[in-house]
Amino acid sequence: MLTDVRPAPPALPRPGVLAGHHAFAVVLAFAAALRVITMLGYPPARLYWYDSFTYMDTAAHLSPPGDFHPIGYSLLLRLLWPFHSVELVAALQHTMGLTIGMMIYALLRRRSLPAWGACLAAAPALFDASFLQLEHAVLSDTLFIFLITAGLATLMWSPRLSARAATGAGLLFAFAALTRTIALPLLVLVLLVLALQRTGLRPLLALALAGMLPLAAYAAWYGQSHGRPALSGADGIALWARTMTFADCAVIRPPADLAGFCPNGTVVDAASEYVWAPGASLNLLPGDRFDHNEAARAFAIRAIAAQPFDYLRDVAADTSIAFSWTPIAHPRRTTPAFGFRHGTAGLPDQPLIDKVRREFDPDIRGMSSVRPYSDILIAYQYPAYLRGPMLAAILLVGAAGAALRRRTVLLPWSLSAALLVCPVAVLDFDHRYVLPVVPVACLAAALALHALAARPSLPMSGPA
Repeated sequence: MLTDVRPAPPALPRPGVLAGHHAFAVVLAFAAALRVITMLGYPPARLYWYDSFTYMDTAAHLSPPGDFHPIGYSLLLRLLWPFHSVELVAALQHTMGLTIGMMIYALLRRRSLPAWGACLAAAPALFDASFLQLEHAVLSDTLFIFLITAGLATLMWSPRLSARAATGAGLLFAFAALTRTIALPLLVLVLLVLALQRTGLRPLLALALAGMLPLAAYAAWYGQSHGRPALSGADGIALWARTMTFADCAVIRPPADLAGFCPNGTVVDAASEYVWAPGASLNLLPGDRFDHNEAARAFAIRAIAAQPFDYLRDVAADTSIAFSWTPIAHPRRTTPAFGFRHGTAGLPDQPLIDKVRREFDPDIRGMSSVRPYSDILIAYQYPAYLRGPMLAAILLVGAAGAALRRRTVLLPWSLSAALLVCPVAVLDFDHRYVLPVVPVACLAAALALHALAARPSLPMSGPA
């Protein structure tokens, strides 16, 4: 008896890692090429006023600084300290920039968005020339954006938030607050939104504990160094500077011990400039400006309580700068956009330069342009810029999705709005401070458009 033996059908190949993601692989390759061109075109890295040198000095000595900067970014620099290279810092930050785009894309694909939509939402963070410049600077902003995006992606990765994911997100937001203290109100906002969405008690407790315990530990360490627990030694000074654009001591009527913080006729072109203006009242007080942080905070709170509408008016006016078509220099000494140019950038008049050369990187020098790579970036930066009205449209789309009670939109949109307004509310507007808004706002807008497009049409009413 013959048996019919047929060959087994050939096994189908397993889908590769890039299956369904070929378009994004091309996008990511172009974004990576831009970052390589940036490193080749502007060695070694951008060093910013006193901030970059303070970060590196803190990394070398690893103690809580008593100025504007908490220790988070310096901890990252400490990990890279053995290599003594600011170019390596820039390379790592460019990698973070690519990862931010990847997180936005991956989260949107997990939320069932088509590949083209997810690519489009990730594009501003990957291709905007302002992000290339920021990643190339020894500044905390790229790390901050990375941590906020990672924390948000962790919270939103699964439809149901687990205690483990909430713990991870809490730690990410805590480290973001140790990088820039503006993340502290963001953590509170996240807890509030999740509570309104009835996420569950266990995830909320896990998020709160994971977020607050590292901050409490750092505040205690700060207290050992500076005599009082805090996250920053300049939050009061920053808020005082914010009030200098409207404060009227005839209305505020401060007590005698705070009267020295009243405006004295010094006028500058931006609220943040009052911190550094030699003639500002704060800088005429005896001792170092940071010695007066608590008293400055007390004056600022009195000023805001006495003139709440003046405060809100100035915050709204400065926030609106983000929506102008042509970038506005605020303050006028800054370059708000299009910062790629030919030549060599001299180092600032900064007493820490020689110290960080000895302790962090002996090759620290002014950033210089190298052709033809710099030519490419100089031409690229003008079309590759997210104009203010475009950002406004992205925020409005997210707001529409949140207003229509699209559950997935509320959290990223509320974070993007807070990231836009909070820095202005506690100090001033800066174009650098707008960049963290972009990836989160794009995420919210993409989710809103997807949710609105997927809404089932209502049945027509009428006789059967």
